[in-house]
Amino acid sequence: MSTDAVWISEAEVVQLMDLKEAIVALEAALREEARGDAQNMTKTLLQYGKNNLHAIGAKLGSLVGTKTWAHTQGGTCPLLLLWSAEDGSLVAVIEAFALGNLRTGGISGVAADWMAKKDARVMAIAGTGKQALAQVGTMLAVRPIERLQIYSPRAESREEFAKKAREEFGLEAAICASAREACKGAHIVTLVSRAAQSFVSSDMLDKGAHLNAVGAIAPDREEFAQDVFDRATCVAVDNLPGVQQLSREFITRYASRGWDGVEPLSKLVASGRRRSETDDLSLFKAMGMGVSDLALGAELVRRAKDRGFGRVLPQPKKAKPRLAGSRARNPV
Repeated sequence: MSTDAVWISEAEVVQLMDLKEAIVALEAALREEARGDAQNMTKTLLQYGKNNLHAIGAKLGSLVGTKTWAHTQGGTCPLLLLWSAEDGSLVAVIEAFALGNLRTGGISGVAADWMAKKDARVMAIAGTGKQALAQVGTMLAVRPIERLQIYSPRAESREEFAKKAREEFGLEAAICASAREACKGAHIVTLVSRAAQSFVSSDMLDKGAHLNAVGAIAPDREEFAQDVFDRATCVAVDNLPGVQQLSREFITRYASRGWDGVEPLSKLVASGRRRSETDDLSLFKAMGMGVSDLALGAELVRRAKDRGFGRVLPQPKKAKPRLAGSRARNPV
């Protein structure tokens, strides 16, 4: 007999998990994916005007689930829904603002841990929106970052974000007037913008740099120029079908020539392949994938049950629909 489900609030998510713990859970799930024990549902996207409806999902262990949200000009409200893979009963509903930050930041952290220089101390970030602070935090979790170089098209956004970064992390935070200035001398460059046209080119990036491209997650967006691929000696993505369907940068590069040069991050982790001295640029593209959300969701459910967190939700009960009223009337 199915047990009650649980609703986990934003405040409880924050209490139950931090970014370092998210990175550990994500890497473990990637190893499961590489073994064939976790499967992704290809991301679905509906664009209407300047708004998007998203849905991603996966199976991980004894759970299946989907995260869905509408990213609108007026706001968003993401939810992660988890069900039992065995009997389909509801397991949890998780409010997913913080979870999304932990997932998006955390997967970049896993990628950088495998792909960036071990002694990376300078980070550049382009984009200062709601995901940006988590992107800085995740690099600090895996590399000895000492200096942050910040670019955003709006001067006030750069200044505000620099203040936040200093307060949150105690970092040296430099405000840069251009993407080129921000990238200069950076060992790790993270792009987390909503740009419609590329603004980072190959000549802006130092030899040995690692590029995290996580902002352009719809076909109407683009962050880096095609010549970046020419120097990339290691290219990994969170979910290949999602990239093949929705990343304009990758579709332009690989759709006509084949995708052999691109591998899932799960495969790279499972292979044990880390950055070598001969690598020039390394590139990681994240679109968002269900396995990542389920990795964090499953761990949050386990911790919530252990600590008595969450609001109990009774299992939905079937009710007979009213059908008689649909009968056609006899013609006169």
